[in-house]
Amino acid sequence: MIDWHSHILPGMDDGSRDTAESISLINMQVSQGVGTIIATPHYYANDETVDSFLDRRKKAFELLKTVLPADAPDILLGAEVRYYQGISRMADLEALTIEGSKLLLLEMPMSSWTEYMIRELIEMSGRGSIKIIIAHIDRYLNLQKKGVLERILESGILMQVNASFFISFASKRKALSLLKEGNIHFIGSDCHNTVSRPPRLDSAFRVIEKKFGEDYLNQMNEYGYFLLGSKNEF
Repeated sequence: MIDWHSHILPGMDDGSRDTAESISLINMQVSQGVGTIIATPHYYANDETVDSFLDRRKKAFELLKTVLPADAPDILLGAEVRYYQGISRMADLEALTIEGSKLLLLEMPMSSWTEYMIRELIEMSGRGSIKIIIAHIDRYLNLQKKGVLERILESGILMQVNASFFISFASKRKALSLLKEGNIHFIGSDCHNTVSRPPRLDSAFRVIEKKFGEDYLNQMNEYGYFLLGSKNEF
């Protein structure tokens, strides 16, 4: 399985503090059946340039590789890019996509999105050079006006949710309903540490498998690997 959203790179953001914590997080993910981890440290355009971020990310990954065991899962580099008005005009946005793909994990504001934001998302989605994934859409659902999710989905934008969405009693029914309707495409741990924000993907996978069966999970996995390996038009 794929962890689509994680903060395992040491010292990059508010996630893993050092290589020891990174290895602990990775070992937890492996024990939960994860074979590919997408490392998505936060990127804030107001704080640094893309080149600076990519340089820091490279150094953090090189440090992590010095302690990775030979049988470690595949780790793909990406970013959790914070949305800002005008991001569609960002010249080097494509450099922040998940490596080997056109997929861009985009973190939206915790608010009711304005018409400008929605139109900008749809405009970005129309580019041939990127494919937007909205990070942890479960956090924003209850803040949006009626019809917003449908408009975004119709534009071809993909949705990632956190594992907790399927685990929480309060949200599990909603999560399964959205998944059944085809409105959830990817699941991420959004893990930051081993204590307060650990990976819990196995619990989410069990909920999905119990409801829809093992074949359903396998199909999600195959779809994810297809997108990760494709730079063609969608």
